[in-house]
Amino acid sequence: MIKYIAVTFLLIGFMGFAQETEPEAQTFNAIIVNAQTDKPLESVHVVNLNKVLGTITNQQGEFSITASVNDTLYFSYLGFKSQKIRVTNDMFKFKDTKISLTELAYALEEVIVRPYSLTGYLEIDVKNMPINNAYQYSISGLNVGYEAGKKNPNAATRVLGAILNPADLLRNLFGKKPNQMRKLRQVKEDDAIRDLLASKFDRETLTELLQIEKVDIEDILNNCSYSKSFISTANDLQILDAISSCYEEFKVLNRKK
Repeated sequence: MIKYIAVTFLLIGFMGFAQETEPEAQTFNAIIVNAQTDKPLESVHVVNLNKVLGTITNQQGEFSITASVNDTLYFSYLGFKSQKIRVTNDMFKFKDTKISLTELAYALEEVIVRPYSLTGYLEIDVKNMPINNAYQYSISGLNVGYEAGKKNPNAATRVLGAILNPADLLRNLFGKKPNQMRKLRQVKEDDAIRDLLASKFDRETLTELLQIEKVDIEDILNNCSYSKSFISTANDLQILDAISSCYEEFKVLNRKK
């Protein structure tokens, strides 16, 4: 009985120590400005990469987000260099913290525009228009479709291969990144982050959120039989949903092996 009481107090002590050392979540307030003009920036996307929370700045460049000491905040704004900062104790102590974003200088290459030659006859013009040759295949009993590229005899085989044996194809990708993959559901549940991803096509925010490389994203979608046209043209939110769907199917079928 004495040993049982001693062990109980020991466990309580460890729990209390863990609670004391865990950083407390607080509301972090700051202002984002243009580094060149010092003017506030409206509608800058702010993401807490640790807690997977997002928000945007108001007209005065102000934002509020839940954060703890040592959390990493990620800032993204069109035409400006994305930036990450580590939250410190001083940032909570002092008001009117300013975060500066630097404008990007774009060097535009020469673009040659080749307009379509329209005849005025709808049937002929429709046939001459370029089309997306990516085809979606749906398997009965599954809730998702699979991109398989151009319609050819091997397309359906590639889809079935990904469905019937996903564990062998994807274990090296998903298995090595369990923490990153567990973040998928959190990312999908935050409306501010979803809005940000829906407006982006560069995979930059996705790589920061999931802590994976762009090449990993391409490998995952390739092994899930998504077409090259989908991978290259989809926005970041569509890519996130595709990875999530593929991962959910992988988990279900992997448990059955």
